[in-house]
Amino acid sequence: MALLEILKVPDERLKQASDPVEVFDDALRSFIDDLEETRLAGPGAVGIAAPQVGRFQRIVIVDVSNTRKPVPNHGYMVLVNPEITHWEGYEMGREGCLSVPDYTGNVIRATHLEVKAQDPRGKILEFKMEGFEARALQHEMDHLEGMLFVDRVVSRRTDLFRRKVYLKGRKAIGSA
Repeated sequence: MALLEILKVPDERLKQASDPVEVFDDALRSFIDDLEETRLAGPGAVGIAAPQVGRFQRIVIVDVSNTRKPVPNHGYMVLVNPEITHWEGYEMGREGCLSVPDYTGNVIRATHLEVKAQDPRGKILEFKMEGFEARALQHEMDHLEGMLFVDRVVSRRTDLFRRKVYLKGRKAIGSA
């Protein structure tokens, strides 16, 4: 496994839409392992999408298994070619992103989703999700369309916040 370079704003490649995955082979699963290692190396990242590392295919990883939210969730998910088939409800919430390390922002997202996707071997998966899990998935799926959370904030003046940075030893550590 390898750590992959995360694209960061203002890299124009982050605006690129992704193509569906058509080949489910060992190379795909190896890339997914590298993507997960990269997510784990990020500061508290609950999700990552393939376009964030320069691979423009419809692949996302979301892991809300350690969230403090009491809503039942599906924990760790690798979703290939995910598609939202139904959504309802709306709620404002704060988001951050590995590709936008210096800011967090308030974004309106659907509160309940029904999702269809494939696993890394091509098997069809279906989920119903809500709350933070639904928010995290929508955030990652935006990357597949070339969108960032900063594109969804209602007002950059009132809903975008500079991330606080604390110095620990010689290393700067970001915190929302």
